[in-house]
Amino acid sequence: MKGNNRIWVGFDLGGTKMMAAVLDGKFRVIGTRRRKTKGEAGAKAGVARLIETINQALDEAQISRARLAGIGMGVPGMLNLDTGVLKHAPNLGWRDVPLGKDLSRAFKVPVVIANDVDAGTYGEYRFGAAKGARCVVGVFPGTGIGGACVYEGKLLRGKVGSCMEIGHVPVVPNGALCGCGRNGCLETLASRLAISAELAQAAYRGEAPNLLRLAGTDIANIRSGVIREAIDAGDRTVERIVRRAARQIGWVLIGTVHQLAPDRIVLGGGLVEEMPGLFMDEITDTLNKGVTDAFRGTFTVVAARLGDYATALGAAAQAADRTGA
Repeated sequence: MKGNNRIWVGFDLGGTKMMAAVLDGKFRVIGTRRRKTKGEAGAKAGVARLIETINQALDEAQISRARLAGIGMGVPGMLNLDTGVLKHAPNLGWRDVPLGKDLSRAFKVPVVIANDVDAGTYGEYRFGAAKGARCVVGVFPGTGIGGACVYEGKLLRGKVGSCMEIGHVPVVPNGALCGCGRNGCLETLASRLAISAELAQAAYRGEAPNLLRLAGTDIANIRSGVIREAIDAGDRTVERIVRRAARQIGWVLIGTVHQLAPDRIVLGGGLVEEMPGLFMDEITDTLNKGVTDAFRGTFTVVAARLGDYATALGAAAQAADRTGA
C-alpha cells in the first residue's frame, strides 16, 4: 500500500476524553470518534475502550482494517518512547501499560506512541500554525502545562522519554506543592488548575460576581470557557489573575528563547483556545521585555490552529515518518 492509498489513525488519549481520527494519505480527516476516557475503569478496560473507539472511527469512515497502514497515539504521562510503554499517567491512574504492543496486536499494524504535547506541537509544525518554521516551541497550558520543541523537523526528546517539561521548571523557591511532588513549579502558578483555585477564592470573597454566578466556588466548575465568560461579563479581578498567569509562562519562556532561539512559539490548549489574544499579548510582551537585544524580534508567538485535531494529526504523522511513508 503506497502514497495516497494509505490510511492512518491518529489518537488523542486525554485525561477525561479520547478521540480517534481516521486520516487519508494526505492526512485529511475522514472519520472521527470521541468518547469519555473513564480512567477509573482501570488500564485493561481502558485499552479495550481504545480499541473499540478506533474500530468505531474506522466504521464511520467505512474503511476496511486491511487498508490501515499505522496508528499514532498522543498520550499524557511518562512514556518509554522506544518500547511504547506508558509508564505512568496520573490523570488516568494507569501504570506500565504496553500500549504500543496492545494496539499493534489488535490491528496488525505499526503503532507509534508519543507524548500528547509533543504530538500536538508536531501536528502544528506539519499542518498548522508552525508550518515552515525552523525551530518551534509549543506550550499548552491546561490542567498542567505541557511543552515541546520541533527542531529542523525533528521532535526533541531524551534517550527513551520526552523532554521540554516546561510546566515543571521551578519558579518559586519553596513554593506551593506541585503534582509532580516538587515545590514551586510553573504549574503551581499558571496551569488552569492553579488559576481556577485562585479564582474560586476571588469568587468567594465577592471579587468576581460573574464567575460566582456562572460556576460558584467549586474549582471543578471553573473551566476555560467559564473563565472567558466571566472576563467578558466584566470581572476585572478574573482578568488580572489570568493575565498574571500568562506573564508567568512568558517569564519561563525567556530562558527557553535564550537556549533554543525558536522562530515560532505556538500556544495551545483550552485556556488559549478561549482567550488567544490575552495569552499571546501577555506572553509576547513579557518575552520582548525580558530577552536580550540579540533575540528581540527573532520570534513570533502564535495561537495553535488545529484545535482538537492537533495531537491526533501529529501522532499519525509521527507514525507515517517512522514507517517511511
